[in-house]
Amino acid sequence: MRRITPKVATLAAVAMLALTTPAAAQQADTTHRTTSAPDAYFEFTDVTRATAILKLTDPAKIQHARDLLSGTTTERPHVLGRIIKRAAPYNPRWSFHYNPDTIDFFDYAIEVCDATLPYVEEHLDEAGGAFLPGLVWCPWSSKLVREVPAP
Repeated sequence: MRRITPKVATLAAVAMLALTTPAAAQQADTTHRTTSAPDAYFEFTDVTRATAILKLTDPAKIQHARDLLSGTTTERPHVLGRIIKRAAPYNPRWSFHYNPDTIDFFDYAIEVCDATLPYVEEHLDEAGGAFLPGLVWCPWSSKLVREVPAP
């Protein structure tokens, strides 16, 4: 039962992200934060060895990312969230980026949201339909590489 509970929780998180409208998710990316904690930026990779940068704004998620990098934890090592179909200043290599307000970490996720960085880039015009429904992306082979300085 202990192993099933995290899987169910991850699937529920993916479902909740999928139910949020893409417009609302993109609007959330532009809202101002009232917390005093600074944002943190992390480089991640996937099975293709391509890399991208994500921005975390939630202090608990920032701490989880740092714990993954330091080896303090190995739980929920993969990244998931809703993408925004435009480049971000901190992630200029790609024509998309994670909405920082939707990023979370997972152990297991449903197959429909799995794709590599290059595949998402090549099929970005299809994202949000049958490919990455709701713009939810959960690359199963994603792994944080390092924390990077703010741009």
